[in-house]
Amino acid sequence: MTYDIIVIGSGPGGYPAAIRASQLGMKVAVVEKAELGGVCLNWGCIPTKALLKSANVFEYINHAQDYGIEIKDAKADFGAIVKRSRGVADKMSKGVQFLMKKNKIEIIAGTGKVKSGKKVVVTDDKGKETEYSAGKGVILATGARSRQLPNLPQDGKKVIGYREAMVLPKLPKKMVVVGSGAIGVEFAYFYNTMGVDVTIVEYMPTIVPVEDIEVSKQLERSFKKQGISIKTNASVESVDTKGAGCKVKVKTKKGEEIIDADIVLSAVGIETNVEGLGLEDVGIATDKGKVLVNDFYQTNIPGYYAIGDIVSGPALAHVATAEGIICVEKISGMHVDALDYGNIPGCTYCSPEVASVGMSEKAAKEAGYEIKVGKFPFSASGKASAAGANDGFVKLIFDAKYGELLGGHMIGMNVTEMIAEIVAVRKLETTGHELIKTVHPHPTLSEAVMEAAAAAYDEVIHL
Repeated sequence: MTYDIIVIGSGPGGYPAAIRASQLGMKVAVVEKAELGGVCLNWGCIPTKALLKSANVFEYINHAQDYGIEIKDAKADFGAIVKRSRGVADKMSKGVQFLMKKNKIEIIAGTGKVKSGKKVVVTDDKGKETEYSAGKGVILATGARSRQLPNLPQDGKKVIGYREAMVLPKLPKKMVVVGSGAIGVEFAYFYNTMGVDVTIVEYMPTIVPVEDIEVSKQLERSFKKQGISIKTNASVESVDTKGAGCKVKVKTKKGEEIIDADIVLSAVGIETNVEGLGLEDVGIATDKGKVLVNDFYQTNIPGYYAIGDIVSGPALAHVATAEGIICVEKISGMHVDALDYGNIPGCTYCSPEVASVGMSEKAAKEAGYEIKVGKFPFSASGKASAAGANDGFVKLIFDAKYGELLGGHMIGMNVTEMIAEIVAVRKLETTGHELIKTVHPHPTLSEAVMEAAAAAYDEVIHL
């Protein structure tokens, strides 16, 4: 019952941490109370992308005439779409099981709770408790869940979170999506494409409010063109679920109005899973629901570490993975650099897609930089025109003095696959002039990166 490392949670932070620890010669166990792969793999990142792919295909079919193809009477089988999504998630979860076996990592089924002395007590589904010891450390990777607002309690049927949104028994006719972060806009796009009358209610002045303002405005234009209703500077005051559907009271600058809907999707963020972990018993410090850690994810109590959504930083799968790997490499004695949180890409998989990294134009100005901004629209891209996907642009922000690439912001088809170039060139401290002189293949969407850099320095060719 003794291991070098015990990881509580098998999500995108926990299972990569376990695998990396095993690669480094440690004896590892993972404690998991549900499916391997955590929320991301089973109820988040992966199955939502499967749903969105079905929406993409259906959207293509509905616009087939634009490509010279005639298709009649195409229908979306919502049940089959959901079934495919669940199948993709199940397959990926089995893949994690294989990886655990391959790396000789023991899976302990149950709910974990930390004790002093680098110990973990696991309670199985029958209530039996077993104690385990970790010689080198315990890593907490318990993730997060859908946040519940007092005026928007989720009943799982009419007022739902992201989990229920993936497995609705039938398509609603009308849906109100509360919140326009990544989860909100992805589901808004999916259900709108399926034929649902969708309204987004966003408290902030723009949708996807963490993005550059120009990206937010472009997505709003694209969504409205698709038929999605958007209310910004608005809040849901209450939801009456007594009748057959929901009566959603929305407060805007113009006053209050009632929106009728079958389903209300609450997409107002997440809250961390830190309750019941035994943190108080061990003395592990927290602040506002987050476990406090140093640059290498050690808590205030030696031998206890925390990664992923339960620590400060972007609540993103790839961030949790990076944190987990850095954490175990530091535990093993390797020389590792702290994670650069200023160079983390964010991706949103609606249509058009959104991707960004680094500073927005506003943030760069507020930080005191003199900047050069280059923007290249996909309407000027030959590949985008050939693909019938002209919405969007690439926008790059450079420090005028040294040419440093401060931020990159993209909206358009496949931009989530393009953002890694910007992450890499920022990591390598590439300048704007070097990016301009980096030959990009033609015709590709990625040419827009080179063209945007050229636009910043008045050297753009195709605009």
